[in-house]
Amino acid sequence: MIATSIVTPACEFDLRNVENEEARSLQHALLPGGPMDGPIYGISYRNHSAADVGGDFLDYFYLSDGRLGLYLADVVGKGLTAAMYATLAMGTLRAIHKTGQQPADVLELFNRRLRVRPVPHRFCATLYAVFDPVTLEFRCSNAGLPYPIHISRGRCQPLDVGGIPSGMFDGVRYEQHTVRLAPGDAVLFATDGLYEA
Repeated sequence: MIATSIVTPACEFDLRNVENEEARSLQHALLPGGPMDGPIYGISYRNHSAADVGGDFLDYFYLSDGRLGLYLADVVGKGLTAAMYATLAMGTLRAIHKTGQQPADVLELFNRRLRVRPVPHRFCATLYAVFDPVTLEFRCSNAGLPYPIHISRGRCQPLDVGGIPSGMFDGVRYEQHTVRLAPGDAVLFATDGLYEA
């Protein structure tokens, strides 16, 4: 007796859809649940992946002293492998992001920790910022993302702060940019996907 089975492309496709849907659900968990609104500020985001899943992630949160922390990151690559590395990178960053350290120090520590167990050909462009709603002082450091855009009095000006992406090399140091925001100002952060689109 000979037994055989047939697997149709539709069954394989359905399984792939289930896996992609689960991956999308996990990636969605890497994003904030919604905007953050305070008495004199508001933070919101929009995310649209080029593939079913991707390597962009962000978060914003309160620090223990009342300031606001924010990070945005984009790992190299697209699809499921990028999403997996994004999960690793975000877990690493979440372990240090609420310490209240200066943005440059946070990015240096993040880079050191990613370099402890480097993944070949993987790195993460990262921006970390802290905003003080009392003094309106905004500080940020950048590890390879496009410059943030400061919008003030109808003018747009890039905040000239850049650096080497996180996880590429040992011993990387980062600059820090400080600006005092005025009422009505906005700061736009974006990954390179916005510019590619």
